[in-house]
Amino acid sequence: RGSGLTNMHGSTGDIIFLGTTTPQLEEVFWTLTHDLKQDLGGSGSHLRTPSDCLGQSRCEYSCYDTQAICHFLTNEYQDELHRPAFPYKFKFKFDGCPNCCVASIARSDMSFIGTWKDRIRIDQDAVNKYVEKDPAYPANAGAHKGRDWGPFDIEKEVTDLCPTHCMKWDGQKLHIDDANCTRCMHCINVMPRALKIGKETGCSILVGAKAPILDGAQMGSLLVPFVP
Repeated sequence: RGSGLTNMHGSTGDIIFLGTTTPQLEEVFWTLTHDLKQDLGGSGSHLRTPSDCLGQSRCEYSCYDTQAICHFLTNEYQDELHRPAFPYKFKFKFDGCPNCCVASIARSDMSFIGTWKDRIRIDQDAVNKYVEKDPAYPANAGAHKGRDWGPFDIEKEVTDLCPTHCMKWDGQKLHIDDANCTRCMHCINVMPRALKIGKETGCSILVGAKAPILDGAQMGSLLVPFVP
């Protein structure tokens, strides 16, 4: 049980100066930043600190360097981060692939989501290994080891769950109609050793995700389909 001091004096800040004037605060700010070389400020009500997934540093699905663009834009908009000038917050978020580990499509005003233009790469031999239930080829990379729903079934777990039904298994080969693929990543997640993202990679830019009280949560709208 605390004293309530932090709640009373600005619950989200480390220290809040109350009962002073702007010129006095500017003097303190200048001393700490320029003379003592301390980093001050916060996201406040303007630009929030950009966030990204691990990207190409750890993930084979990443379609662009999320960390590089996140670092660049953090530096580019440093003034907006530390000195809020607008009445409401703005968020950048960067997802390396459509798995959206950062959930940028729902949690940011401008969302950068990795994607590709060409075909999904298929290793038909590996597909058959999954179908044959080879122990070296576990579905979902072994994430569901218990599998209380039975042995792997490519039609029930992959092709039938494709949102646009652009996939077909003929008993020997897996066929994908890439023109109708929405890059949902489900098939790649289930059979990561058999399917891979395309080689012509880039990102899509979406804007406008919000969660208004009356209308409910809304995901971002596509602004730029592909940036190589």
